[in-house]
Amino acid sequence: MLITNVKENDSLEKALKKFKKKFEKTGVVKEMRSRQAFEKPCITRRMQKMRAVYKQKMQTQEMQG
Repeated sequence: MLITNVKENDSLEKALKKFKKKFEKTGVVKEMRSRQAFEKPCITRRMQKMRAVYKQKMQTQEMQG
């Protein structure tokens, strides 16, 4: 259960924005999407490796450029 503290002078939009940010940090939506379709563990590891290689490549380019 998420609890969002709202001040008296805060608008509804501001309170909703705080709630959405907290909800996004919990990772519920991300986990729900990942559970919709089964992915084999070997494919998960392969994707993690590909992301790591991409990040490393971007960091080296950033340092060189």
